[in-house]
Amino acid sequence: MKIPLLNLKLQYDPIKEEIGAAINGILETQRFVLGEDVVRLETEIARYCGAGHAVGVASGTDALELSLRALGIGAGDEVITTPLTFIATAEAISYVGAVPVFVDVEEASYNIDPALIEAKITKKTKAIIPVHLYGQCADMAGILEIAKSYGLFVIEDAAQAIGAVYQGRRAGSMGDIGSFSFFPSKNLGAFGDGGIVTTSSEEWVEKLKILRTHGSRPKYYHKIVGGNFRLDALQAAVVSVKLNYLDQWTTA
Repeated sequence: MKIPLLNLKLQYDPIKEEIGAAINGILETQRFVLGEDVVRLETEIARYCGAGHAVGVASGTDALELSLRALGIGAGDEVITTPLTFIATAEAISYVGAVPVFVDVEEASYNIDPALIEAKITKKTKAIIPVHLYGQCADMAGILEIAKSYGLFVIEDAAQAIGAVYQGRRAGSMGDIGSFSFFPSKNLGAFGDGGIVTTSSEEWVEKLKILRTHGSRPKYYHKIVGGNFRLDALQAAVVSVKLNYLDQWTTA
């Protein structure tokens, strides 16, 4: 007998009618890229996470890369993170031309150890990316204290931790920016790739929105080099339906 590692049908079957209605709504409007469904999901995720704003993007990897770019991190900079994570965390740092600097993890939680961070800070260090692994938040109090002391940005890699709570605050609301993945196997998964960025900074929200659409605002006026990092409306509609069940699934 083969037992699958993951069976998404178990999650899908009870809500298939709601999912079908959401998808059919997109098919009727034919608005497949960004649009009202993406805006609605952004509002819902921002509220759920306790963040001021959210910006939908094409994947969790894009969420990390755009977070770094929005903060102006690039060539010659260093970003401290954990080696115990999916490659996308370090990959995004490399994408923007910065250098990932690894700090070991705590034995009890497998999350980055704040006690070891300070020793790795140099004049080139610009940010810390803690990863909330296995749905458990990193020790953000210690990380935020260090970041404040050295004037560093904090980007939460919360791809595995939407809904996780640390000292009364949800993942994605504690650092300067939070990044999430909607990869299908995540506890809040789309029907393909998708991601979102959370922040309480209106300045960074505007930068993120410009970067995700080829650096344009208004349309066809390109002031900076961005890319195609847009969230599909179909994926946003699916995630919006699933978000209503996330707490129930987490409890189960």
